Amino acid sequence: MSIEKLKHVIEAALLAAGRPLRVEDILALFEGDAGVPERKAVREALAGVSQDWEGRALELVEVSSGFRLQVREEFSLWMGRLWAERPPRYSRALMETLALIAYRQPITRGEIEDVRGVSVSSNIIRTLLEREWIRVVGHREVPGRPALFGTTAAFLNDFNLKALDELPPLAEIRDLDSIPGDLFSEAPALRVVSGTAEDTGTAEDAGADDAPRGDAVAFEEIGGDADDDENLAETGKSEFETAAD
Repeated sequence: MSIEKLKHVIEAALLAAGRPLRVEDILALFEGDAGVPERKAVREALAGVSQDWEGRALELVEVSSGFRLQVREEFSLWMGRLWAERPPRYSRALMETLALIAYRQPITRGEIEDVRGVSVSSNIIRTLLEREWIRVVGHREVPGRPALFGTTAAFLNDFNLKALDELPPLAEIRDLDSIPGDLFSEAPALRVVSGTAEDTGTAEDAGADDAPRGDAVAFEEIGGDADDDENLAETGKSEFETAAD
């Protein structure tokens, strides 16, 4: 099979699948055929598809679960008008919690509360679990055995990341001069929990059909949550309260 034909097959598969496809998924399309392409040829064809879409409305992106064709961010304003319902708006408290889990995983709910200085609403944890951005990766061996939270492959996919090491340095997402002290100075240094690709959310993960939501990672106040706003009002401040957008 010529490279051009292979490119067309891959392009059609990416558009029809509705989810990211790994190289293994693409090779499986040719099982039983006389001429099964090699992995190298598939990679070359993917590079060709990416080049063909340069300067156009779609782009080929590699995320945690594989490759996908997606609308470029610059067209998101108009694409958003295709749906009557508004996208979910997440509170500052939820994004702070997600940031702590992403950067300090595995981490318990109590450790998150120690850093933020306020209690974590059960609604926040439930929302993050239902959104499949976090999951329970284990339990800390202390009295009560609290759950340890970590991010998922869906989190990586939704934030256009292939692996956790692509998270931007904290200095790039906050104004160091406006935040007193180190954001994570009160939390013990923790390693990323070991395990299979499914457990840790690495580049070999499969799943997560959700569409991307903007650039890599940005933690900023984009909405309000009644429970969380009341929680913040009682304390009068948050570790991120003075962070610049």
